[in-house]
Amino acid sequence: MSSDITDEVTPDELEAEELAAEQEGPDRLSLEVQVESPGDCQRHVTVTVSRADIDRYVESELGELIPTAEVPGFRPGRAPRQLVAKRFRDQVSDKVKGSLLLDSLEQVSEEHQFSAISEPDLDIGSVELPQEGDFTFEFDIEVRPEFELPEWKDLELERPVREFGSADIDERLQRSLSRYAERKTKTEAVELDDYLTLDIVFKHDGKVLSELEGENIQLRPKLSLRDAQIEDFGSVVVGASAGERRETKLTLGDQLADEALRGQEVDLEIDVLEVQHLEYPELTPAFLDEIGGFSDEGDLRDAIQEQLQRELEQRQNQSMREQITAVLTASADWELPPDLLQRQSSRELQRAVMELRSAGLDDETIQAYANSFQQNSQESARKALKEHFIFERIAEDEGIEATDSDYDDEIRNIAIQSDESPRRVRARMEKRGQMDTLSNLIVERKVIELICSKAKFSEVEIESSVVDTTAMDHAVVPSDESDIPVAKHGGDAQALQQPADRS
Repeated sequence: MSSDITDEVTPDELEAEELAAEQEGPDRLSLEVQVESPGDCQRHVTVTVSRADIDRYVESELGELIPTAEVPGFRPGRAPRQLVAKRFRDQVSDKVKGSLLLDSLEQVSEEHQFSAISEPDLDIGSVELPQEGDFTFEFDIEVRPEFELPEWKDLELERPVREFGSADIDERLQRSLSRYAERKTKTEAVELDDYLTLDIVFKHDGKVLSELEGENIQLRPKLSLRDAQIEDFGSVVVGASAGERRETKLTLGDQLADEALRGQEVDLEIDVLEVQHLEYPELTPAFLDEIGGFSDEGDLRDAIQEQLQRELEQRQNQSMREQITAVLTASADWELPPDLLQRQSSRELQRAVMELRSAGLDDETIQAYANSFQQNSQESARKALKEHFIFERIAEDEGIEATDSDYDDEIRNIAIQSDESPRRVRARMEKRGQMDTLSNLIVERKVIELICSKAKFSEVEIESSVVDTTAMDHAVVPSDESDIPVAKHGGDAQALQQPADRS
């Protein structure tokens, strides 16, 4: 006795099977992948897609196209398959190429677990889908280097400390009040701390590289520019009078975009147009109330003391970061591609400027840091990138990440220093694509706090910081654009206008 048994599939079961098939996604590609490592952070990948996979994607694309394809002489959807394939060959080929590239890249990324730090460098326009045979394409990608994480616990660190006395407060008070001082033209010779109006011309072999006209600066021993620092600027100008010209030289750095000018000597012609000295205001009750609601001079001096303490904390944080970085990157001898260093240079500068701005440092201090960074951009970026990779690994291992409240706190600090609303600061940062930079700042700060919590400290007395440099946002050798995201708010005067912070 025999019987035919037919398994009937109910509509609900059919729907469940279709849903399961959709969730599983398309069949995986049969890929042949070759990965070369030309550098620690570079991978060159060659991918070959089999002819069978190409034909499968072509058939799938034709299957979607045929029901609506319009071919002369046939009703829509009634034309022979071969005719549709011939008529829409280029359209089908482009769609199949795009789908294969997208699916291949995703599968390669999953199977090889690249710790990518950039998008694949793939020129899609130059890739051709062959009519016969396999499909091969190549791309380059930058990845995080593979390394053994150095021991970061129980580090021995030095914490800089200082007790601020009356002399420190007097010096800072004088500097803070300078914005309220009246400038008076003087006929006597130039002295340090005078305000000067200058024309400066930078020449190489008699050719003008750049110039500054009517620039107003406070004279200090050094002058910092984006691509150079003039160590003897103060001594060259001191003693001059209005109408006089002084000359000096500087040597350009070895990291200029213009290779022909690297290490070359440049002549400076400095014309002193006007000399002014400052007459400081009296600390009357009305003036003290006007600049920040201070009740008396003692209240103002207390505010200055708190500002000095905040700056000391910033110096401590910077010092500990530098010590931690020196220890953890000592064995990090990875080869870093020049393009990666160039991009990282801009990112690291943004991060550092953001941190300085959040800490309330004045514009000139921030500009001086930015100039120093750019004068040594390759080495600064190399150190920062190695530091970033190590901090990133520690953050991953320890589950450290930036939270919404972290973002809010940082943006609030920046808003306070720039005298803007947090909402406006956030909108500007989002528009400029700086939220990733802010995320890195938060995560790296948390990593440093974790390392410090496990470290052993010894205290080292330090000297008071002396402002001996005037910083200007100018390049001796102009480039197409500046990557210096310098703050235009904050500083000593800002601190004087925040009496509520002292409560």
